[in-house]
Amino acid sequence: MANKVQNAAADALAGLLFDGMTIMAGGFGLCGIPENLIAAIRDSGVKDLTVVSNNCGVDDFGLGVLLAGGQIRKMISSYVGENKLFAELYLSGKLELEFNPQGTLAERIRAGGAGIPAFFTKTGVGTLVAEGKETRVFDGEEYVMERGLTADLSIVKAWKGDAEGNLVYRRTARNFNPMMATAGKVTVAEVEELVDVGQIDPDHIHTPGIYVDRILKGPAYEKRIEQLTVRKRETHAAPAAAGEEV
Repeated sequence: MANKVQNAAADALAGLLFDGMTIMAGGFGLCGIPENLIAAIRDSGVKDLTVVSNNCGVDDFGLGVLLAGGQIRKMISSYVGENKLFAELYLSGKLELEFNPQGTLAERIRAGGAGIPAFFTKTGVGTLVAEGKETRVFDGEEYVMERGLTADLSIVKAWKGDAEGNLVYRRTARNFNPMMATAGKVTVAEVEELVDVGQIDPDHIHTPGIYVDRILKGPAYEKRIEQLTVRKRETHAAPAAAGEEV
């Protein structure tokens, strides 16, 4: 078996990138995103990309850096989020957008990884989502046909992995990553912790190594919060001293 472990993100992507390719990128908001691989894609200068991802990062981080560099031609996603540039590019006609209900996007990716070319769903029937798509009636209910999705390359981020590419995701980072790992012609994973083969309990593995072609330990992770909302502390009067009138 070829050695899957790579020393750096650029090494992990060597020979895989080309203009006009389709890339799936795991993550939900800014949680569980393959940020080191995204940075390496930015640095490569590859362009005219179609990117499949729930959202497109924020203006200065995650997939947002590829938008800022003009490297993305089309997004297949379900959420514009807090990325102002995403909205501006779409509304000005400079970015093509294939918008999906979030559950439909997840199932399209899962179907692609499972070798299912299409499926029917009630979600989106009678809306803009269904325009131009085949519909069919089952048991008196109308359904719209959605196509499975695959990619030239899937980039995913996990909490822990081993040298064979077995992956474990942690909490919310177990979002689009597992299904995207199955739907790429080539899958590259970055992990926070890289361990020897045999150190991960087989019952704890979320993505089997057979789906992963290359793996690297990311040097650092920012773990940003996309939007932090707090309320002002309530002010309380100091307690009255003994015998003092209140």
